[in-house]
Amino acid sequence: MTDIVTFVNYLGCIMRNERSTEEIALGIRRRVFEHAIRNNGGYLSQACSAAEQLAWLYNEELDLGAATLPMVPRPFAGVPALGNDAYHTGAGYNGPAEPEFDRLFIAPAHYALAAYATLIEVGRMAPEGLEMFNKDGSSVEMIGAEHSPGMEVHNGTLGIGLSTAAGLAWGRKRRGEPGRTWVFMSDGEVQEGQTWEAIAAAAHHRIDNLYAIMDVNRQQCDGAMSSVMDVGDIKAKIEQFGGVAVRVDAHKLDRIREAVKTPHRGKPLIILANSSPFRGMPSLQLRFPGLHYVRFKSEEERSRMNKEIARSLRVDPVAYEGAH
Repeated sequence: MTDIVTFVNYLGCIMRNERSTEEIALGIRRRVFEHAIRNNGGYLSQACSAAEQLAWLYNEELDLGAATLPMVPRPFAGVPALGNDAYHTGAGYNGPAEPEFDRLFIAPAHYALAAYATLIEVGRMAPEGLEMFNKDGSSVEMIGAEHSPGMEVHNGTLGIGLSTAAGLAWGRKRRGEPGRTWVFMSDGEVQEGQTWEAIAAAAHHRIDNLYAIMDVNRQQCDGAMSSVMDVGDIKAKIEQFGGVAVRVDAHKLDRIREAVKTPHRGKPLIILANSSPFRGMPSLQLRFPGLHYVRFKSEEERSRMNKEIARSLRVDPVAYEGAH
């Protein structure tokens, strides 16, 4: 058994270090851009703001074993039920749920496209997986569900991701498991009371194997967060509820690398990654503040965005004739 675990660890290291994190972040943006142009819209701004965070998690920070699910995702196998032996979550793309490995929860399910692109860029899912995106019968959902690649639980209700992870981290700590529990989350989730309950509970129970990185892009479905429900000083509030918070520039990887080293004994650590929702795609500023989901308003805008964003990302414009 020891030899098997060592070999799986070896495979994970190979997958994690083949390319630089900067290259993977650029690849995430390019892949999401191509998909959005071909499909006449998509969750572009999430790739702009979160590419470095997701690339850093998968390529550097997380200790994951090799993926246990097929490179090309299987169709949706139905809900968990007695006799449904085909059911599985998408967590297998993050490797086996063994004590020595880290676990990751993708809390904002609408970041699914960026998450799938990340899995492809780090070699955990085949590019063909994106061709199944949002298709009937596919597990590659537009809004990630527990059966979607990289997802372990359903987080479509924003705010439950940190609570779920806190519970798992608490159990893992009690069992003496060395693996950490990580959450990738968005700043819109601090509008939910459950997020603050999770931080308070984690501090009370000294769940310091709980880590989170929060994409602070100040955007949500209905526009800028400040116009929907202003949340004030997130760092100060996290600290008041018993957590440890560190602010960083989301697009400066060295700052993120340093932030995770912050001491937080007996407390959860939350990295506040201040990001730009049009990083790498400056043309999206023209759509501000309506950046949650970018649907092109006309063929002229689609063609113009295709050329402008391609230039920014240093790729050729997407040939999308005959696509959606």
